[in-house]
Amino acid sequence: MTALTLSTSSAATVRADAVVVGVAKGPKGVVVALGAEAVDKAFGGKLAAVLDTLGASGAEGEVTKLPAADGLKAPVVLAVGLGEAPAKGDGYGSETLRRAAGSAARALTGSKKAGFALPVEDAEAAAAVSEGALLGAYTFTAYRSNGNGKGAKKNDAKSAPLGEAAILGTKPRDKEFKAAAERAQALAAEINRARDLINTPSNGLDPKSFAAEAQAAAKEFGLKVEVLDEKALKKGGYGGLMGVGQGSEAPPRLVRIAHTHAKATKTLALVGKGITYDSGGISLKPAGHNETMKCDMSGAAAVFAAVVAAAKLGLEVNVTGWLALAENMPSGSATRPGDVLTMYSGKTVEVLNTDAEGRLVLADALTRASEESPDAIVDVATLTGAMVLALGHRHFGIMANDDAFRTSIHEIAEEVGEQSWPMPMPAHLRKGMDSPVADIANMGERMGGGLVAGLFLKEFVGEGIPWAHLDIAGPAFHEGAPWGYTPKGGTGSAVRTLVRLAERTAAGDLG
Repeated sequence: MTALTLSTSSAATVRADAVVVGVAKGPKGVVVALGAEAVDKAFGGKLAAVLDTLGASGAEGEVTKLPAADGLKAPVVLAVGLGEAPAKGDGYGSETLRRAAGSAARALTGSKKAGFALPVEDAEAAAAVSEGALLGAYTFTAYRSNGNGKGAKKNDAKSAPLGEAAILGTKPRDKEFKAAAERAQALAAEINRARDLINTPSNGLDPKSFAAEAQAAAKEFGLKVEVLDEKALKKGGYGGLMGVGQGSEAPPRLVRIAHTHAKATKTLALVGKGITYDSGGISLKPAGHNETMKCDMSGAAAVFAAVVAAAKLGLEVNVTGWLALAENMPSGSATRPGDVLTMYSGKTVEVLNTDAEGRLVLADALTRASEESPDAIVDVATLTGAMVLALGHRHFGIMANDDAFRTSIHEIAEEVGEQSWPMPMPAHLRKGMDSPVADIANMGERMGGGLVAGLFLKEFVGEGIPWAHLDIAGPAFHEGAPWGYTPKGGTGSAVRTLVRLAERTAAGDLG
């Protein structure tokens, strides 16, 4: 991963391949943001005029490169747009800085070092710039012939990610700044871990190998891990996991991975959907809907990354991750529409559509997590296309059995820069899942399908336990052009929200 340093150097004196400055849209054109004073001075106070001549507007994410003026140690100046200039006395929001740093880091691919002279008036701003730079510099090259896979050729320097991001104008010895940088590094590393898992093709990541990744991380970071294989799942009565996974040659797994702290008084359970490939099963997906289904384990990747991040940060809270791993394939042994599964909870489910498989594996994991009586449960899943239709590709939906808990998670997500929206759980939609042969069906009314899925999951949560469901089907995998710190492919959606939730829980503010 890109190295991160805090530096007292100014934009004029930093020795780097490029220096990054912020510009914004003012009432009369481009304005130079705080942090860029030394660069503006080197241009004779005319940096804004030069950028205006080059067509820059200061729009969010806009990147303009220009040769450095005399007096600057770096040979290149990169101006990145921050959007509308704030009112006098106000600063730029953390997410604005995070996205700007990400855009700059992407534009500096192939550079060894860059100095970021963006507005960092306090440790919070420094953290945002640090996160943005580290996330924006992400690349996935494991399967490229010039990448880092087996038999790879020497890495092409021009396509290598930014080597080092130096955050200028900061206080390296200040406790708050140091803590902010360390947290940014730990968080970005785990988000990028989730991205790597999501981007790995299904022939490189199945339930068994995913479980092995968890075991390796547990050994490295002192986590407790338990893996239930297909024999243990069958013996234990995990009908949802077995029912979804029985059509594949790669059998399912349930992984429990836990960070514990001696001073912890609260326990948070995180449950992730981990379908390492989703063909739809016998209810086969149509052509054009299969190509990205390696990403259907994004929820499990987010949960895994969040648990490791909690350990790295030494949070005084117990965080237990449950990874419900299976591959959903059609074969002679696959579950058929109309089959009835007996879940781990003892409830029976009529499977009307084998492509509604995520809720089946999550149901088993939710019941198992509930047995430990945690203070709260949050599940994360790329669960429904209906949620994408409702909220688009950048927001995830939040449902819960407790309104205050749902509100807290929404506020946390917004605080850390993850776009989300609280969704209802209308009781009348439950009737649509009534089955003539089983306790419940895995499908209900088509309209409001994302809400129906949430209502199904609610049936498997232990009584009295606050629970929330994050449907990240929209933002988990980005198929368009990169923007801000968001790459093409896996995004690591929900990791920041889960980590901040764990931090709040450790502080006694569960919500």
